[in-house]
Amino acid sequence: MSAIDAGLRVLRSSPFIQLQDGGRFGVRHLGVTQCGALDWIAHRWANWLLGNPLTAAVVEITLGNAEFECYRDATLALTGADLGARLDDQPLAPWRSFAVRKGQRLTFAQPRQGARAYLAAPGGFQAPSVLGSCASMLREGLGGLQGDGSAIAIGDSLTWAGNANAMRQIPAEFIPQYQAAPHLQLVLGSQIGDFRGQSLFDAFNSEWLIDQRADRMGIRLNGPQLQCQRGSMISEGIPLGAVQVPPDGQPIILLNDRQTIGGYPRLGALTPEAVARLAQCLPGQTVHLTPTTQDSALLAQRRLLAQWQ
Repeated sequence: MSAIDAGLRVLRSSPFIQLQDGGRFGVRHLGVTQCGALDWIAHRWANWLLGNPLTAAVVEITLGNAEFECYRDATLALTGADLGARLDDQPLAPWRSFAVRKGQRLTFAQPRQGARAYLAAPGGFQAPSVLGSCASMLREGLGGLQGDGSAIAIGDSLTWAGNANAMRQIPAEFIPQYQAAPHLQLVLGSQIGDFRGQSLFDAFNSEWLIDQRADRMGIRLNGPQLQCQRGSMISEGIPLGAVQVPPDGQPIILLNDRQTIGGYPRLGALTPEAVARLAQCLPGQTVHLTPTTQDSALLAQRRLLAQWQ
């Protein structure tokens, strides 16, 4: 694609800046994971601001260090983390739509609050659909601008075909805050009874530290050592937000780019809302795990989805 066709030209990028949409579903039996925006709530709001389909493709910008040049006038939207965004020399706050003019530069510095920002364009960014999605997944070589899962790179051109047909404002009560240590709701799993009583007490009454070993596949927590009395397991399907406990006793929360099956015992799985909140946590931050029931989690999810109706 030539610069003439572009809406945005990438001047600075990193492996953590990717094209993501609502995810790739119906193919896990082939060993293909779901991918998609980690903070699916911020992703939806970015598209909502422009009147896009809520699952349309956006740019997921993790930790900043990005710069784009605008090649045409447009209305874009930005949600999620505050990564010190600027349009030319003017600060740009997230959770709003904004106008850009040809020749302007949009830059993202580093995290001020949260970890991931979502940039949306009218109608969604264009990319080849692979197995029903353009979500980037490098390990499987699927999605992204080139269709091979690669991240957005310097020199790439981003384009879109739609027009912003809505100029909306997100109600203040729906905008999440990322400062405090979050309490992540966890639906208990079938193996919960295999953990020692002290381990269950520790799991839900301790602060957990986000480890440096954190990516789109999963986030490791550091804290008290959890002990499971179960021996070997047959590998089974892994849901989004699954909280696995490997032999070292330090939980791993599996995210969108997780493997499709696994054989470690699990405390359960985070709710979708908790997964989105976890996606905005940086290494070194603390979180709490809070048990909930499936019925309570379903009710909370229905209330959350009603925001976009």
